Amino acid sequence: MMIFHKILLVIVFLFISNCSTSKINKVHGTVGIEDKYNLLKLNENNSNDIISLLGPPSTKSKFDENLWIYIERKKVKRSIFKLGTEKYISNNVLVLKINSKGLLKDKKIYSLKDMKDNYQFSENITSISYKNNSFVYNLLSSIKQRINAPTQRSSSRNK
Repeated sequence: MMIFHKILLVIVFLFISNCSTSKINKVHGTVGIEDKYNLLKLNENNSNDIISLLGPPSTKSKFDENLWIYIERKKVKRSIFKLGTEKYISNNVLVLKINSKGLLKDKKIYSLKDMKDNYQFSENITSISYKNNSFVYNLLSSIKQRINAPTQRSSSRNK
């Protein structure tokens, strides 16, 4: 019986030691945007300097090829009491505007705090605007019945 307790104690110890007390960070996108933001100088850095510092942009604007967007998102696992759910600790977006000569014209960085403070989302719910008895519903149902009608007639003749 004493051996069983020792084995159980070793198993419990291994289980607890594998539950790390340090939080696990997951970084997606460009790492260290805030630090690299300070290294960028307006009208001095060109597009090649930016690519060598930050890498290729996460996305470019569809409407303006000279608007580059870099995204960084950090997630951390919460404590074991919160069942290891993940929480965003940073969500940085760097927007760079490059002029026609390829030089950095403007730079802005948006953090998670900026996004929470500046943007309000509507909580209204969109209602359904169609009914089963509407004109469009009746028209489409009629067309569906007419399409299926020849197959229904032929199947009744074969019987």
